[in-house]
Amino acid sequence: MTTSFDAQTLKEVARLWQVRLKKLRHDIPVQGSPERSVFRVVLEDEIGRYFLLEQIPANSLERKKAIAAALDILSRNNLSRIQPYMANKQGEFIINHQNDFWQIAPFAEGIALNRETYIYEQWRGKALANFLVELQGKAKNLLAAKADDVFSLKHYIYKLIREINLYNKNISAEINSVADFLEKDFMRAYEKLPVAFCHGDYHPLNVIWSDEDIKRVIDWEFSGYKSELYDAALLIGCVGVEDPRSLTADLVVSFIAEMKKSGIISKESWKYLTEFIIALRFAWLAEWLRRNDTEMISLEMDYLRLLIDNKTALEKSWP
Repeated sequence: MTTSFDAQTLKEVARLWQVRLKKLRHDIPVQGSPERSVFRVVLEDEIGRYFLLEQIPANSLERKKAIAAALDILSRNNLSRIQPYMANKQGEFIINHQNDFWQIAPFAEGIALNRETYIYEQWRGKALANFLVELQGKAKNLLAAKADDVFSLKHYIYKLIREINLYNKNISAEINSVADFLEKDFMRAYEKLPVAFCHGDYHPLNVIWSDEDIKRVIDWEFSGYKSELYDAALLIGCVGVEDPRSLTADLVVSFIAEMKKSGIISKESWKYLTEFIIALRFAWLAEWLRRNDTEMISLEMDYLRLLIDNKTALEKSWP
């Protein structure tokens, strides 16, 4: 069901942040996953500024508050290329209006990626790496995570495998062979790898691009403390699934080279880059299973096998 609101209601909501609505800009596309909010729209105010107004689901209220607070701290630490949410006079980032919860931020419009050529553009790899390097530096004084707050990819994978063995027996044998590969070394080492604050869904489509740099990094829904290689491995895996040739193309190679040059990730973590890419694909597989998308399930299983079979060749191609 599509949720919509009349202009008067949205005008009242915008005024909660002292934004004077002139026009609803339904003609401007919004980048990022629409599943993160119940409703969203670009607003234009009386002096020509643009804002993104979002209604958020009540069941994600506390999580949204935590994300807004983290982005505010990172912004105060002068982390560039992010867009924190706006607070009202009381310092609240999320406001209840007639039993609906809202948040707002200045809107940044970017240049769409050319999905056929971007994987060959070195500068994007460097820009993506530079943001992660800066994030690690500016996230140092975020509240240290308790051990229980650190996301465990290992536990997530084992839980998903148990569910697959029960409900998706058609891929059970294949997925258990992937698990066998990860258990050779990676699963034993995983819990000992260093932890860092991560974006959690870092890939080129969660970036608003200019013609020469990153304008904004968006969709922080899965941010938090994770193994330090998480963002790097997720990005490489997401680029590669569109076209496996991109795993050794310019963007990925320049990204890895810049990341290694920075020294922010330990040598111990880098040893498991291919395994980490494979492990993170379980989250995507879970999504395709949830949607019962048989085509994407098949593609994901093929991709997992490709990564395992080509581990040695890939690692020889990377810096």
